[in-house]
Amino acid sequence: MKAKSESAEKTRQNLLAAATNVIRTKGYTATTVDDLCSYAGVTKGGFFHHFKSKEDLAIQATDYFAKMAQGLFTGAEYNKLQDPLERLLGYIDLRKNILQGEIYEYTCLLGTLVQETYNTSPSIRAACRKHMDEHIDEITKLVSEAKEAHCPDASFSAKSVAAFTQSVLQGSFILAKAQDSPLVACESVEHLKNYINSLFIK
Repeated sequence: MKAKSESAEKTRQNLLAAATNVIRTKGYTATTVDDLCSYAGVTKGGFFHHFKSKEDLAIQATDYFAKMAQGLFTGAEYNKLQDPLERLLGYIDLRKNILQGEIYEYTCLLGTLVQETYNTSPSIRAACRKHMDEHIDEITKLVSEAKEAHCPDASFSAKSVAAFTQSVLQGSFILAKAQDSPLVACESVEHLKNYINSLFIK
């Protein structure tokens, strides 16, 4: 019974990983259940045992992707830095450093999904917003700590800076897709770093 349960969970995880990678590669609309099953190495019966539909899988994949991303950020070296501004800039450096490999490997599942489905699937849009908001809250914490340490009287809002950071990152992914190159994304993130650093210059 335990082995059967573990096998079922492995199938589910394989499908979540398939959704994360195939949708980032092909887009949500172009991705079929057959594509997902082929990538995951499972049958359609296995697919529908775990998920009601492609939409259901996409919604659950947002949780899978967000958890994976959170693990990357939580375990990153910048968290060990003493100066909160250095931690904030270290976060941005990490975002630049991971702009490598195939485009699907570094672009955001949430951004890919919400661009296509914001007006056709309220459920997917809500799932994407939830996780985007959660990540903006994490960035807000970094900005707030840096602001308190370096310029507590500055007029800028930590949350608005965090939202701006997220918008630059998501926009840089779109440009990378358009140009089929991470170079423009790297340059955008470097400009973002310079801008944020300028907020703390006294």
